[in-house]
Amino acid sequence: MPDTTSSPPRRLDPRHLRADLGASLVVFLVAVPLSLGIALASNAPIMAGLIAAVVGGVVAGILGGSPLQVSGPAAGLTVIVAGLVDQFGWQVTCLITVGAGLLQVLFGLTRLSRFTQAIPPAITHGMLAGIGITIALAQMHIVLGGESQTAALDNILQFPQQVANLHGHAFVVGLVAIAIMLAWPRIPGPQKAVPGALVAVGAATALALLWPDVTRVDLPGNLIESIALPVLPESGLWVGVLGGMLTVALVASVESLLSAVATDRMAQERDGDGVRTDADRELMGQGAGNAVSGLLGGLPITGVIVRSSANVRAGAKTRLSTILHGCWIALFGIVLISVIEMIPLAGLSGLLVVVGLALVKPADIRTARSHGELALYVVTTLGVVFLNLLEGVALGLVLAAVLMIWRAARARVRVEEPDRTTPRRVVVEGTLSFLSVPALSRVLQAVPEGEPVRVDLVVDYLDHTAFDHIQGWSRRHRATGGFVEVVEPEQAKARQDAPHGRFATWSQWRAENLAGGARMRAGLLAYQQNTAERVRPTMEGLAAGQNPSGLLLTCADSRVLPSMITQSGPGDLFTVQNVGNFVSGTSTLAAVQYAEEVLRVPLIAVCGHSGCGAMNAVLGGDRPRGALDDWLRNGEPVAQAWVEGHPAGRAAQRDGFGQADSLAMVNVALQLDRLRDMGVRAELMGLFYDIKSAGVLVYDARTRVFHSHERAFAQLPAALR
Repeated sequence: MPDTTSSPPRRLDPRHLRADLGASLVVFLVAVPLSLGIALASNAPIMAGLIAAVVGGVVAGILGGSPLQVSGPAAGLTVIVAGLVDQFGWQVTCLITVGAGLLQVLFGLTRLSRFTQAIPPAITHGMLAGIGITIALAQMHIVLGGESQTAALDNILQFPQQVANLHGHAFVVGLVAIAIMLAWPRIPGPQKAVPGALVAVGAATALALLWPDVTRVDLPGNLIESIALPVLPESGLWVGVLGGMLTVALVASVESLLSAVATDRMAQERDGDGVRTDADRELMGQGAGNAVSGLLGGLPITGVIVRSSANVRAGAKTRLSTILHGCWIALFGIVLISVIEMIPLAGLSGLLVVVGLALVKPADIRTARSHGELALYVVTTLGVVFLNLLEGVALGLVLAAVLMIWRAARARVRVEEPDRTTPRRVVVEGTLSFLSVPALSRVLQAVPEGEPVRVDLVVDYLDHTAFDHIQGWSRRHRATGGFVEVVEPEQAKARQDAPHGRFATWSQWRAENLAGGARMRAGLLAYQQNTAERVRPTMEGLAAGQNPSGLLLTCADSRVLPSMITQSGPGDLFTVQNVGNFVSGTSTLAAVQYAEEVLRVPLIAVCGHSGCGAMNAVLGGDRPRGALDDWLRNGEPVAQAWVEGHPAGRAAQRDGFGQADSLAMVNVALQLDRLRDMGVRAELMGLFYDIKSAGVLVYDARTRVFHSHERAFAQLPAALR
């Protein structure tokens, strides 16, 4: 099936060259100090940060699925990389980076990107906050002129001793870098166009010239001379190495996809158009970048939101900006090596203290609190800080599972005593599953026999066990002479056509237990009781006539609901449904003529669907005699076109659709051709509804194949989207 989560990346446009060139220089100025600082925090060779930045810009920039995202070494991986370097050494860590990259490529090829989105946001944000606190604790020791410890707890315990043995010059240099990083974004004026990280490192470097005793960056050579090939570990270390590969691959993938989503949002707010990341291609691009970076002796890379946001704000239009910024870093690392060696370590550490603390975002804490997930955030953060990243995230996931079970069992049941005007009320709130039945049973059993009672189900879920218990109790209570009324909120009644087993309601369960015509009669009664009065004002306005926005010709299949697919209401859509959605027969042709000449609709759409019985019958050739056989002869030209290799059918089968579904797509294409041959003046649109995925594909008349709805709808006028 075609990818329905992304649109194609933008092509290079000569008109965008100037904007991309300017943006690439801005991102270059942001990336250089950050790359050096992250290498320092990772206990890696300093030049490894620049190698990774070059590879992230060029390789991930060319191959990735997010055109405006900028990749490179990221603060989110520093704690992991520092631990790997400490355990295995640098060159084995490079091998781990290569392996992580290959795993990411595999993730992309197998389309696993959607599973990374299953991690609760509070856990992801807590993970980043824990990493940021760990970075800040470690780098603060270097700002004070000392050395950082591996464990965050050790850094905390030794902090008073470090303050007592303060190295004045290094502290001043680091403090200046921190102050500039904090103050620069708040200073009004055009100078804000210069990246604060560059200003902070530049000022710290200039200040350090006054004090020769301040420790500076020490490099073994330029960028090319710093290339170091990975080496194999000792035989007994392979389990740890493989675990490191998986850890780096997972964290880098999650961070990259989160950054890509944020970058898309910023670009959309800036331009107003629908830039969308191809998540699977982005994982493959990130994986290729990590494989190359590890082979050359660079740090692991991810999509980096700091650089990406700078890229978007600077006006980048295409991926050329990302690629060029990597080229500028390569030039800098080869030609201006002496400049790097002037940078004081305390200045880089001051930069990293602010970068680390920036990962602890008050907005994330407020969001977690408002969503009832603050505990997940706090536990994950503390676990990452005081244990390690994997154990911290694992604690967060375990707590998430516990909270889910707790919430599932936590239906609140209360009783409101009767008065002169209202009967006794039993109010049930929350999630009503089998776990809550004992508590509900105690309350219901306490209702006196023969007494009228109203049961209010203010629940977001009602399972079969709870429904059966309430229904059984109601039957028994009525047998004692009592009156029972079960009431649910209006929004729950509106959900009674939801898929069974998801958000089941009392109305849905009652309908589920009715058979045949009884279900339809119950539905009509429910409409009259619950819906008719609410829609009456709308229908009064439509009583004088209709002015629909389009004609939809689709199949009579009970699973195809035009109003659901198009999100339309009364008066929005003129609909014709027949077996096989053929443009044929007096009734259908009359409807098309009426829509064109009387209603003057601007759009006519033909919609096929998966699992179509008419297409199966046309394909199989075994049809019942009579009117149905006569009608299905309309499909014979469709079958002939399909056999002759119609592009829509060939493309559908390449995308994994079966024969009948590919035939249904060819059918839509041919019915559109027939409408054109009839001289229809309205705009024509072809749709295919995949019932299993609930996704809609759109027909491209130019290429004669179906595409994902995002890609196709992005090309429509705004009025039709």
